[in-house]
Amino acid sequence: MANTKTVGSPPSSEGGASVGNPWLTLLAVSLGVIMVMLDGTVMGVAAPKMGAELKATLSDMQWVTNGYLLALAVFLITAGKLGDIYGHRRVFLVGVVGFALSSAAIALSDSVTSLIIFRVLQGLFGALLQPAALALLRSAFPKERLAQAMGAWGAIIGLSSAAGPILGGLLVEKVNWQSVFWINVPVGVVALVVGIMVLKENRAGVLSKIDWPGVVLLSGMMFALVWTIIKAPEWGWTDSLTLIWAAVFVVLAAAFIWWQGRAKDPLVPLSLFRNPSISIGTVLMMMVAFAMFGAMFFLGFFFQGVHGLDPLEAGLRMLPMSAGMIVASPLAAVALGKLGPKITMSAGLLITALAMFLMSRIGMDASFVETGLPFLLLAFGMSPVFVGATEIIVGNAPMELSGAAGGIQQSAMQVGGALGTAILGAVMAGTISDKLGGYLGPVGQAMPAPALEGLEKAAAFGTVPPELTQGLQQQVVDALSNAVRLSFMDGMNTAFTVSTIVALITAALALLVRSGRKVEGEPVHIG
Repeated sequence: MANTKTVGSPPSSEGGASVGNPWLTLLAVSLGVIMVMLDGTVMGVAAPKMGAELKATLSDMQWVTNGYLLALAVFLITAGKLGDIYGHRRVFLVGVVGFALSSAAIALSDSVTSLIIFRVLQGLFGALLQPAALALLRSAFPKERLAQAMGAWGAIIGLSSAAGPILGGLLVEKVNWQSVFWINVPVGVVALVVGIMVLKENRAGVLSKIDWPGVVLLSGMMFALVWTIIKAPEWGWTDSLTLIWAAVFVVLAAAFIWWQGRAKDPLVPLSLFRNPSISIGTVLMMMVAFAMFGAMFFLGFFFQGVHGLDPLEAGLRMLPMSAGMIVASPLAAVALGKLGPKITMSAGLLITALAMFLMSRIGMDASFVETGLPFLLLAFGMSPVFVGATEIIVGNAPMELSGAAGGIQQSAMQVGGALGTAILGAVMAGTISDKLGGYLGPVGQAMPAPALEGLEKAAAFGTVPPELTQGLQQQVVDALSNAVRLSFMDGMNTAFTVSTIVALITAALALLVRSGRKVEGEPVHIG
């Protein structure tokens, strides 16, 4: 390799093995990340009203989600490196301020275009927050207590996730969708004040610069991948445009890997992946996020569009999953300590597969119990994976690369979520396209092609827009609405079936995880 730099000498006073009070550090970083979690959980509740008010298509709403996730995925590893160089406390506080301000800008948006732009900006600042938070925890807690810290971290995230749908539903119903973003401003102010008072600086100080060619290659690579997946259903999977963008992704991915092996200060030290736990943990995080975030994208439309619930009721329906994480995350940390990651994570993924299977059987008039049980199972299935994968990725990395490891962990989650939303969205759209005509019957045959195409797009939201039913007899309107709901259910159930298969494959992969932890101070060669 072109350059070898040994990292692993005893940390400086800024990056020691224990920096600051561990539990106060946990409190401070949790306040910042709560903003990110609130935004992640309220989007499912707010999306239908946002889409209706801004006259957005399903593709537009996917970009509201994917733009945010893509910005996170692209910038997370770079953000982790910035923390390694300039200090995780500084980067974390900048992220808090930027996330709060970009949230305010989203609330002031009056078009889909501006909404997507500010969501991307929000994702960039969110990227500064998350790896810095994990790196600060990594430095504050000794290695033997890191799993315990991650369990507490998961419980706090579960609490904020539980509050998200309820708070979001209440705000959307009683105020407006903009209010779910305004709420980040006071949370950000509190997080900033507490962070300034509590957090101690922590940085490696051994890496001299950012690998900007790597940043460009990674950004282009991820954009090409997600763009291909999102546009392929529209263009056709074998269309020349689809194949060209897929080829762009392959070329950029190969170039990125080639450059990382030769760069003086690589964006992603490839030597990190020589540790099997880090490599497998990264894949596990990506696949479980694919299954979870991809499938959960459609539940807000199901509850409000097909099921006819208001935003607050929809939020209450999602409560068992997010509230369950409050209990499941600490229990997952205990299980990981007693049983190790292999058994614990595999068992968690089997529970996840069961939850996804039950969701694939949900009917149009499902009761609270019928939706609550799989949500609760999902909490107890996902928590061991999120806690375990985070602990083995961040915990197995040397202290000097804790920011980069945190970026890899978070990037894997966001990439998996973006791919899940895109791929399962394509699966759902394809299923709706196949099934809608059959459910429409003679009514569909009498419809002009443009109207049928518009109805097909609307079916992805589970409702029929009023503009498509103007001047029609009530009998025809009822037939259209029934066909749309039935085809939506077929599409959602298919998406959950795919998620079930992904969870089962991931459970088998988790059996390859090794529990060994890297010894502090062991040399790591970069470049």
